[in-house]
Amino acid sequence: MSPSPVHFYIYYRIAAAHAADARTALEGVMDALERRFAVSGRLLRGQYDADLWMEVYENVGDPLNFEATMDKLLADTRFASWLAPGSARRTERFVAMEAWAT
Repeated sequence: MSPSPVHFYIYYRIAAAHAADARTALEGVMDALERRFAVSGRLLRGQYDADLWMEVYENVGDPLNFEATMDKLLADTRFASWLAPGSARRTERFVAMEAWAT
């Protein structure tokens, strides 16, 4: 377990032609993650760019298992095949400032 909850921000470009399939698959992944880790994810899109998507998962108490489970679930759906050409999922992880060692 991490000493402080981790917040995941994951962004990528989706291929517009596959957006509906990708969203359906992602909703299933997010539901499974919520059941297993009690973390409710959010899906956002760019204000002026509907192909730019971001997943937000906040207050993840077991980030290593959470991320491994998410990666497996996404692989099972072949989610990467719906990304825009040249795009990849990019994950940023953040913790509260108080969690930093001084």
